[in-house]
Amino acid sequence: MYAIAVEQLGLDVVHEHVGAEPSGEPFNAISLDEHGRPENPMINAGAIVTTSLVESADPARRFERVRSVLSSFAGRELDVDEDVYHSEAETGHRNRALGYLSLAGGVLVGRVEDAVQDYFRQCSLSVTVRDLAVMAATLAVGGVNPVTEERVVSQRTARHTLSIMSSCGMYDRAGEWGLRVGIPAKSGVSGGILAAAPGAFGVGVFSPPLDDAGNSVRGVAALERLSDDYDLHMLQTPSEPPSPMHSVTREGNRLDVRLRGEIDFLAAEQIVSRLEEAIDDARVSSVSVALERVSGLSDAARSLLAAELSELADAGVEATVSDPRGVRRA
Repeated sequence: MYAIAVEQLGLDVVHEHVGAEPSGEPFNAISLDEHGRPENPMINAGAIVTTSLVESADPARRFERVRSVLSSFAGRELDVDEDVYHSEAETGHRNRALGYLSLAGGVLVGRVEDAVQDYFRQCSLSVTVRDLAVMAATLAVGGVNPVTEERVVSQRTARHTLSIMSSCGMYDRAGEWGLRVGIPAKSGVSGGILAAAPGAFGVGVFSPPLDDAGNSVRGVAALERLSDDYDLHMLQTPSEPPSPMHSVTREGNRLDVRLRGEIDFLAAEQIVSRLEEAIDDARVSSVSVALERVSGLSDAARSLLAAELSELADAGVEATVSDPRGVRRA
């Protein structure tokens, strides 16, 4: 829901209505900051406000839009469990109270009952544990569902969502989770957890017994074990960073550099450092850079490499780039 709102309205507009800080309190606590906003969109108060932000040409059909996008995240059509929905609607008085407090704070948009009804319906969508994993993977790989290959949200929106998940997704155990597991995640009081390792994978777990913070006891233990056994913590650093250079060869006065993998700013910096040596080596008069093994080139890397090619030319070194896959134009 946070991703849907950010995609529609942009980050700044959404955060005029909801904060981005861990609450340090239970998921259903009355947790408003000094501006009257819920502390973050991952607790109940914040989720209700976020739901109220989602735009629709017909407010009465807002939930259909929500269901459609969440279905795209899962890669299949999701349906409401009507029994769960009616139970939520009949007993969710605390959530209504949170809605009215947010309305009083000037951050909830529209009628409280409209927002909480759509919130109850979204909470009652039935998903499998596989759906959780696919939803998580969609965020992990930058907003594209890896099963259907449909772009659901932009890469930037996916990044914003993972950021909030990493600091706020596990309720008032978010700090402990970040310390021991270190994978952006979102817990639900149904006993499900989805976790998304950026650029790598999504995983879903489900086990209903909860701890006193509302997180699945076995789900937390399983993901902690998985992270520990396979070094999946997002702050785990490799002993040696992978090189973006597949090969560097020299024939006479010509230097051939073949690149590989995803070229981001840090990878481009390694490449620039190597090309700088060509300027200092009077025996090198031409440089060839080949991108045929490159899978992606970030805007920052593209800018940095272009500047370096210009410097080579100014130093009298002929520089050519072969790009058969068109990654520079992607």
